[in-house]
Amino acid sequence: MGIRVHNLYCDASGESHWRDVDIEWENEGPGGKTSARQFANGIIFRQTQAEHDRPWHPAPRRQYIINLDAGVELTASDGESRKIGAGEIILVEDTKGKGHLSKSINNQMRHSIFVPIE
Repeated sequence: MGIRVHNLYCDASGESHWRDVDIEWENEGPGGKTSARQFANGIIFRQTQAEHDRPWHPAPRRQYIINLDAGVELTASDGESRKIGAGEIILVEDTKGKGHLSKSINNQMRHSIFVPIE
C-alpha cells in the first residue's frame, strides 16, 4: 500500500464526487520509499483566511493540494463532505460542472501548496 490521496473528480454530467486514490511505492532504499515520478508544472503557495467560506466553484485546473497547517471542509456537488486535515493531500479534478464548496475548519487560517499537473 502506498500513500492515500483524496480525489475530487467530476463525472460526464459534471457532478462532483469523492474517491480515494492510492499512489503506490515504486522504490525503497536507505532514504525511504518513493513513488514513480509525477509530472507537474509549477508550485503555488497559498494562504487562506480564517473565515474562508467559498460558494460553489469548479477547480481552476487539475492539481494536488497539500494542506500544511490547518484543515478545510470540501463538499462535492453530490452532497458528500470531507474534512481534509493538515498534512493530507487532495487531487482536485472537478474542473467542470458545479464544482465544490470550500470552508475553513475551526475558523483557522490555512497554508497550503498547489501543484498543477496539467
